[in-house]
Amino acid sequence: MLPHAGMKTFAQLGFPGRLIAVEGIDGSGKSTQLHLLKRWLEDQDLKVFLSEWNSSELVKSATSRGKAQQLLTPTTFCLIHATDFADRYERHLVPLLRAGYLVLCDRYVFTAFARDVVRGCPPAWVRGIYSFAALPDLTFFFKADLEVSLARILDGRPQLKFYEAGMDLRLSSDIYESFRIFQGRLLEQYLAMSTEFRFHVVDANQTIEAQQQIVRAIVSARLNLDDFRRTRLPRRSAARSTRTS
Repeated sequence: MLPHAGMKTFAQLGFPGRLIAVEGIDGSGKSTQLHLLKRWLEDQDLKVFLSEWNSSELVKSATSRGKAQQLLTPTTFCLIHATDFADRYERHLVPLLRAGYLVLCDRYVFTAFARDVVRGCPPAWVRGIYSFAALPDLTFFFKADLEVSLARILDGRPQLKFYEAGMDLRLSSDIYESFRIFQGRLLEQYLAMSTEFRFHVVDANQTIEAQQQIVRAIVSARLNLDDFRRTRLPRRSAARSTRTS
């Protein structure tokens, strides 16, 4: 595989903010861990912003319609998600990183590198589409067993979704078997990228608490969190007494 064209993190590019991304197959628990991290950082009065994959208002409705009617080909799937990412990158991520925020991303370009390639798109082409994006300063990959991920998904809702199970690839007529095959292939792609992009691999079969302790320890060790603390304005009473003295 070709390396990512940018190959520089936001820190290396001189941004005052830092971007933390989480990746993992569906049901790995990455979103839960990121929301817990967000709450922990906010409790320390730090400037934090969370951005989720496929959440841009520009294309969200079109994506939902395409999925509902099962109209998305591998190429349109790739391009519509790239449009979503580019919109959020330009309007949210970069401005906030310039403003010194800790930006948390529930999935980043690596999701596209894994999903689109498994769906048959050329790796170099996919990476070229996202070549404008800098790399995260920290990337956590939550590695969960397929059966654990499947059980977590089904615990929250009655059935699997068409695309998360890879049914568009006709891997199996059984949706659960299709999920295992599709997500297994995604897992292989993620593991292949883990060294190249220096993922922090977390055993996602552990308890939520154990995983969160690992995440917080790495974030605390790698980042100076005091750099992202909100500026406290002086109390009004203190300012008034200064003027009168």
